[in-house]
Amino acid sequence: MKTRRDVFQAIADPTRRAIISLIALQAMTPNALAEHFDSSRQAVSKHLQILTECDLVKQNQQGREIYYQLEVEKMKQIDDWLAQFRKIWETRFNQLDDVLSTQKKLKNEQ
Repeated sequence: MKTRRDVFQAIADPTRRAIISLIALQAMTPNALAEHFDSSRQAVSKHLQILTECDLVKQNQQGREIYYQLEVEKMKQIDDWLAQFRKIWETRFNQLDDVLSTQKKLKNEQ
């Protein structure tokens, strides 16, 4: 039985993140994508296979060509997961800002 790949393992690879960035702008064929990398078309195809298995990209057949495009809904799931941490970071940065403002006021009063 084939194990399902984890989306976060997929986006951990810099080449796959670059592929996502490229196809976020427009759907592309494997050959067009391969032109952007110093690796073989086969290596790019392997990355596309992993991204497809994670539902981050989907294939669209147009004639004899297969175009890969970003699966926006899956990217939104990643963003939703990160949002919980974004709220924590924002709260901590606001607390730090309050502390620094207080220290600056105290220093100016001296």
